[in-house]
Amino acid sequence: MKKTFELSHPKIAYPRLIEATKNEVKKYLKRERNKALPEYADFWGFDCKFGQSEEAAEVIHVAQINEKISFAESQEWSAFYLEILATPAQRTKRSVSDSEDDFDGDDDVEIDHIESEDE
Repeated sequence: MKKTFELSHPKIAYPRLIEATKNEVKKYLKRERNKALPEYADFWGFDCKFGQSEEAAEVIHVAQINEKISFAESQEWSAFYLEILATPAQRTKRSVSDSEDDFDGDDDVEIDHIESEDE
């Protein structure tokens, strides 16, 4: 998807246009994720760009799309450019040192024992 979204319409309110663009992007991402993957791929990755124009567009992460659209709304842009290209990708395994750091077992947690009183 390479599209310039116009955020001005004589009959549709500005907030409704913003909601409509977010919904269109969400539907596009869902449609792309449901396509069949090539055998070598594990998931669909997305290369995204966002800006006021195609020339001024900067590379962003797919998770930042709604945030950037909200930013455009707060700045009251009359239009913005959004590019989303689906690319098949393969997950990479974490290195052993990364997983050891997460589960090193050296949590300095003390356990208090509650003693029951016998009557």
